[in-house]
Amino acid sequence: MRHQLRQVKQRAIWSWAGFVHVYRTEASLMQWLLANAVFAVLAFVLPLSGAERGFLLMGGVLVLAAECMNTAIERVVDDISTEKRAAAQQAKDAGSAAVAVAGVAVGIAWVGVIAGLIW
Repeated sequence: MRHQLRQVKQRAIWSWAGFVHVYRTEASLMQWLLANAVFAVLAFVLPLSGAERGFLLMGGVLVLAAECMNTAIERVVDDISTEKRAAAQQAKDAGSAAVAVAGVAVGIAWVGVIAGLIW
């Protein structure tokens, strides 16, 4: 049991280090964090159900996760080679697309929730 707790602690340390790296090196993470902060306030100000609020907040956190994965893809691609290669660019573009698709999904969720409030 003690060994498992140490493993959980170590994984948390590694995860936090990864998040700090992305925070320090990717301006887009800061932009998503700011957007999440604004929308979190909105989620708590609007008369939403707990499920709606949780759904919207979870979506914002998933965008942050996508941004972290995108950064991981970029680091691996850059570490493998500095030469321009079509596959490397496609991998980076696909990672970026994943972040964009996640952001659009959260936007759609917000539109649905707001439309439900209006009607």
